[in-house]
Amino acid sequence: MEQHLHIAERTGWPDEIPTLSAGYPREVWDAHPHLRQPTRNWMAAHAGFRRLADVLRDDAEQFLDAKIAADFYGARLARLARMLTVNLHGHHTFEDRSFFPEINAVDPRFGSGLEVLEADHMELDQTLDRFERHARRSLQLAELDPGQLKDEVGALHKVTEGLQGFLARHLADEEDLIVPIILHHRMRG
Repeated sequence: MEQHLHIAERTGWPDEIPTLSAGYPREVWDAHPHLRQPTRNWMAAHAGFRRLADVLRDDAEQFLDAKIAADFYGARLARLARMLTVNLHGHHTFEDRSFFPEINAVDPRFGSGLEVLEADHMELDQTLDRFERHARRSLQLAELDPGQLKDEVGALHKVTEGLQGFLARHLADEEDLIVPIILHHRMRG
């Protein structure tokens, strides 16, 4: 894959990746008659991932600013980090194995964009691995060595901000590529 298509370099879809977004701008999606519940649910999952990442970042900031206690932070981190990682892994596995092949079968013109999104998913796995390592280490330090916890939560905060940026770019690109295809072909109704 060309460097400018890597998620860290993209600022949206470049011209060489075909999309239908000009004919189906984001502003018309919600009122479009072909935006059915399965697609709304898929987009709601994306919104949920964004919110969870926001909460995890905010919680880390609250802990670092001594506004919440370590035990409260740890309990929320354990629950929310697991929720985010398990659901993100499941979501992108479904997309790679079922949803993207369905889209590609309906309109193969967009295969290059789907390949970029699948490459994003490989990068997402690495990002989630870093996030999970820091989250686990934070939870361990809360029990074993609370004196080191603040430094580890600082590192987790940085990783979480990176995850937020990744999700913002990837999920926007994914929706901008796929929702217009669904609307155009009246899929998932």
